[in-house]
Amino acid sequence: MRKRFKWMTSALLSGALLLGLISSAAAEETAGQTGKHITLLHTNDMHARAVEATSGEMGFAKVAGIFDYYKSKNPNTLAIDAGDAIHGTTFATLVNGESVVAAMNKMGYDLMVPGNHEFNYGSARLIELAGKLSFPMLSANIKGLGAKRIFEPYIIKEIDGVKIGIFGLTTSETVYKTHPKNVAGLYFADSSSEAQTIVDELKDKTDVIIAVGHLGQDESSFDTSSRVVKEVAGIDIFVDGHSHTVLEDGLVSDNGTLIVSAGEYTKYVGVVDIWVENGAVVKKQATLINQAEAADIAPNAAVAEIVAATLKSQETILAEQVGESAALLEGTREKVRASETNLGNLLADALIDISGADVALTNGGGIRASIDAGPITKGEVITVLPFGNQIVTLDVTGADIKAALENGVSDYPNAKGAFPQVSGIAFKIDKDAVKGERVHSVTIGGKPLDDAAVYTLATNDFLAAGGDEYTMFGKYPQAGMYGALDEALIAYIQKLGKANPTIEGRITEGAKPAAPSPEPEPKPEPKPEQKPEPEPKPEPKPEPAVKAYTVKTGDTLWAIAKKYGTTWQVLRDLNKLVNADLIFPGQIIILPS
Repeated sequence: MRKRFKWMTSALLSGALLLGLISSAAAEETAGQTGKHITLLHTNDMHARAVEATSGEMGFAKVAGIFDYYKSKNPNTLAIDAGDAIHGTTFATLVNGESVVAAMNKMGYDLMVPGNHEFNYGSARLIELAGKLSFPMLSANIKGLGAKRIFEPYIIKEIDGVKIGIFGLTTSETVYKTHPKNVAGLYFADSSSEAQTIVDELKDKTDVIIAVGHLGQDESSFDTSSRVVKEVAGIDIFVDGHSHTVLEDGLVSDNGTLIVSAGEYTKYVGVVDIWVENGAVVKKQATLINQAEAADIAPNAAVAEIVAATLKSQETILAEQVGESAALLEGTREKVRASETNLGNLLADALIDISGADVALTNGGGIRASIDAGPITKGEVITVLPFGNQIVTLDVTGADIKAALENGVSDYPNAKGAFPQVSGIAFKIDKDAVKGERVHSVTIGGKPLDDAAVYTLATNDFLAAGGDEYTMFGKYPQAGMYGALDEALIAYIQKLGKANPTIEGRITEGAKPAAPSPEPEPKPEPKPEQKPEPEPKPEPKPEPAVKAYTVKTGDTLWAIAKKYGTTWQVLRDLNKLVNADLIFPGQIIILPS
């Protein structure tokens, strides 16, 4: 398999040398290889990262430049996206995805599949956007009324005489990884079954079969690319998305399918080289290109122009007023990371409003600014919540909710990004207690937290995946997904008209109450002696009365009383015993006459 270009780590290489090495490395590896050479370029989970950034994001113009470079080296090249492209940042959301469609049309894609986030604007909007694409959107398993597919299931592309069948699949998790209303009236058929149907149809018509699936490889998921290639033979390449997996050289299944995935956020472009001879694939290999390796590849100028024009046009949109606040909404770093704030409450309330969850918890470190009293603009909200995080729900035990709170307040009163801003829940912090035992007096919906009960928790996808050390959440599958935090906050502010959140005492400081002393077990009260009614009997001959008894080893007051027809209480009182359980051998016990 092709390895990543390790020689690119040298900062001394010039641009010309860098591109020359890419070319010579490719030539070296393909020397002597027979058959027709097809190059497949692929992206996935771009989430509208249109602009180059310092965290590895290359942006749309640089990705298009990489496409241009490879197409110049091999005209037999296809570009494919495996979904979750048109939602995720304001570049997309402010215009309901249309800006990404315009950019992708210029980038040179040949096809894409819809991911779950493509539905975040609703299925009707997605179908509208698909109609604006200059290339097809494919998915075989999304169906509507009468089990009719809403997208074309596959296409056949002929390149240099090679017939390539390409079909699409979309995760069935879409029904809960977007807002349910976004997929109303749709259902997602089993991916393996649909794949088998398509492969059976394509195998006699094509030389190469490629699946493009927004399925992923998360262990908690049932509907995965690994499952499909295990159950369906005959797929040559599976271009995967959804789990944001980085596969440097791809994975080869037992069926011989090469699975490839290019991470997230335009941080990688995947490259697959395929050689076809006599109607069959004779060789296939995969690699990834990242920001450092593409440093000297020129961005596509036309795409850069579209991105710049979109950003410029959005300046007006960002100034749009979405509501009003009666007070300063406190989002300063030192406050939201160490205390309840009114902005934290407003945001957490918005999470419950959109999801209907029992409890909401988001990290103070995700709140990046305050909002002044008066008119609130979209731009201000996005400045507060710049990360494009999504709202998800998890069904979590009370014990894990308390563990989450303990994690969030572990550095209290010092600031910590994980500090929880909450709704639907109240608790106290004992700052003098040891870490892990600081949270107490927790109530949910006004009732004491039940460790064993299961509550629906709304949070952001960063925390749901275990971010900010909220590892207790990572084991829970997502129960629902409700769009971006900034969109939910805007919708909630618009619903309120005039926001006036206050600090309500959801999070307070206080010493943990002392554990109550156990109540002593009460000693049984002496029962009054029951005297039976005398029956006339013949006078017995008098027997010598027993006046006292000497205690022997193993005796108890109860046993002595039973032996002489009385009760231990009578013996206790008659002998003035302070502790009825404490008698000892040789002790004289006076007996009743």
